[in-house]
Amino acid sequence: MRPQPAALRILEDEHLAIASVLYSLRHAVRQAQDRGTVPDFRLFAAMLDYLEAFPERLHHPKENAFLFAAVVARCPDARPLVAALEAEHVRGDQLIRDLRAALERAEAGGPRTFAAFAEAVAGYADFHWQHMSREEEVLIPIALAHLDAADWERIGAAFRANADPLAGFRPKQDTDRLFRTILDLSAAARATGGS
Repeated sequence: MRPQPAALRILEDEHLAIASVLYSLRHAVRQAQDRGTVPDFRLFAAMLDYLEAFPERLHHPKENAFLFAAVVARCPDARPLVAALEAEHVRGDQLIRDLRAALERAEAGGPRTFAAFAEAVAGYADFHWQHMSREEEVLIPIALAHLDAADWERIGAAFRANADPLAGFRPKQDTDRLFRTILDLSAAARATGGS
């Protein structure tokens, strides 16, 4: 059995980070609804900041340009699957913008508009979990079957470049900072009995 490519471990770690924020967002929204407490809009905004900065601006473009392109080059039969996944990336970007607008309306409008935000959160989380599952359960097996070591090295180098401070672009540090902010806000909300 071949060892798992480093690029795949990075991708799985990134999916886990995204799933963690999605779960936390749904949980915090449900708690605010169940308890009837004032929602912690700063926490929700920080979580949306992370979802915009990480999956939509960093993770998905990497998948499109490197992983998906390599899969199509080595396995042209995968082109419809890749096209569908890329379309989901575009859809996810629109959904996060819609979610941001729903949050702004909820913050200004009270319980009824918060219910609409909660529904939008559930829809976005479900969409994203299904998308990641499709990548992991359908695309990754194709990639493992068709990509060679050089392909995986190129993909891995692109995925690792996110953390390269010499490139002048520091998205990894920025998303790590956002993630820490979410953890801090979540801890503060629990300490005060909020969401």
